[in-house]
Amino acid sequence: MRPNTGFYAGEINEIVQNTEKMGERLHPSYEEIRKALDEKKINEFDEERLSEIHDLFEEGTHFYQLNLEKIGMMKPPAKVMGNHKSFQKAYVQYVAGCQEMTDSLLPEVNEEAFNAAEKKQDEATDIIYKTIQKITNLLLK
Repeated sequence: MRPNTGFYAGEINEIVQNTEKMGERLHPSYEEIRKALDEKKINEFDEERLSEIHDLFEEGTHFYQLNLEKIGMMKPPAKVMGNHKSFQKAYVQYVAGCQEMTDSLLPEVNEEAFNAAEKKQDEATDIIYKTIQKITNLLLK
């Protein structure tokens, strides 16, 4: 049985949209940490708030992990198979970066690990969006 192109496109779109929504939910908390690091005030950061952000990041990472599982179960059309694998590989890196950022927060913020995780997420995000663009273009042909 051939993969359903319309279903595949819809699933990919839903994953990307849900990833963006979760990112928007997490971003203000990320900005709190980033600002404290940039201003060299992380040691003044409220421990309870840091724990709340850690829990929120843990929830987001778990959500991304579920998306990754869904990506792994998808049946892409043959013409996008290579790009789908690239998308999946980049999403693996994105989830890893999210987990590394979450882990960098407790018991205290590890700035080096936080920065490395941020870089990993940024690089993975670039690949994810470039690959999604390629998949979309191929599906529209």
